[in-house]
Amino acid sequence: MFITKRHLSRRTMLRGMGVTLALPFMESMLPAMTQAGKTEAGKTPVRLVCAEMVHGAAGSTKYGMDHNMWSPAQNGHDFDLTPTSLLPMDPYKDYLTIVSNTDMHPAEAYEPPEIGGDHFRSSSVFLTQSHPKQTQSSDVHVGTSFDQLYAQKYGQETPIPSLQLAIESSEGSGGCDYNYSCVYLDCISWETPKMPLTPIRDPRMVFDQLFGIGTSAEQRAKRRQADRSILDWVSSEMTGLKSTLGPADRARFDDYTESIREIERRITRIEQQNSNGEVRELPMAPIGVPDNWTEHVKLMFDLQTIAFAANITRVSAIKMSRDVSGRTFPESGVNTGFHSASHHGSTGPRLVQFSQINKYHVSTLAYLVEKLKKINDGDGSLLDHSLIIYGSPMGDSNLHNHKRVPMILLGHANGQLKGHNHVFAEDGTPAANTYLSLLHKLGVEAETFGDSTGALEL
Repeated sequence: MFITKRHLSRRTMLRGMGVTLALPFMESMLPAMTQAGKTEAGKTPVRLVCAEMVHGAAGSTKYGMDHNMWSPAQNGHDFDLTPTSLLPMDPYKDYLTIVSNTDMHPAEAYEPPEIGGDHFRSSSVFLTQSHPKQTQSSDVHVGTSFDQLYAQKYGQETPIPSLQLAIESSEGSGGCDYNYSCVYLDCISWETPKMPLTPIRDPRMVFDQLFGIGTSAEQRAKRRQADRSILDWVSSEMTGLKSTLGPADRARFDDYTESIREIERRITRIEQQNSNGEVRELPMAPIGVPDNWTEHVKLMFDLQTIAFAANITRVSAIKMSRDVSGRTFPESGVNTGFHSASHHGSTGPRLVQFSQINKYHVSTLAYLVEKLKKINDGDGSLLDHSLIIYGSPMGDSNLHNHKRVPMILLGHANGQLKGHNHVFAEDGTPAANTYLSLLHKLGVEAETFGDSTGALEL
């Protein structure tokens, strides 16, 4: 065959009634004699995941630091995760950057009326590193979030600029305790200092958003009523496309569509199970939300992975719990409610229990890491081209403080992070310094971010 510059566009989509199916990376998308994995703009896009877990970590206490309950004892590239809650990340140390000993001062109380309201302002600080205005009215104000600064620069290159997801229930409006608007409690993404982005909790709504781009709500509703897979509506287009692909691309395409079909089956099964009339563990949750926390998280991670693989979006933010949540996680080996466990009294046995819950939460993140690692994205895996930020805006939850907050980074961010590294910051270092450094690595120009004092060397 002659070598030509003809190739399948990365923006190719298959369309049917109420369905828009974007395609994953395939070799046929590469012009001949060009470097693998590059977009038409000549660069490999970085996918960004920002995941917040509330209530801090056992390792943020003095006892926890002394016993290495979160961060390992060793700094630099030679460390042991065995005693830590990060042990589930041991197989992925080459992709792991641990950032220890940074503080989120903007989440602290600035004025006497704010004292005690840490649970109700912390989440809004996680990605903004700004102090929220204390109000229950519509005049909310905090800061533009890290994920949205990245989305504002690169999000227009994809059909969906960014995704906002949640696992726990959210109010999205109205007043919460300590004179704070509930949007501060529910939203970690802020398009502007005055515009929060409400996350989606229902996997069905996320699925429809990913595979209904450019279609009307009426078309999507009609398609769902037909009780058919979205793939049925584009079957002829799929057959035509596969006839033009080589063996390797056909296999990738089959894996991709089978992943979509499996996610669709799981959502349908959950909806059927939740509508059978039996008493639910989460009676107020949408019908598509699993009662099981792990199942819900994994389903959301699978949807994020599909969105990244097909370049539907490059940015997602997921709120994995809600402050003051009393949910239990029996899979962790601890049956105490999450919020109650977080008020551990700084006693050793209770801190050990809370550390077990922290480790269990990290283990679910390992599921996402493994998924991204397995997917080819040209000159590397999706994990090579991703940056995952996981952490909490609270440190010692028993004291409601925001010092020594837990934070880890995963992925190589397209070569910007080497991994297998533990960065221990000087006392008093703002967590915003980490975000400022990451903005620079992601190509977003910024002199400051939040209360940053300079970029942290990662």
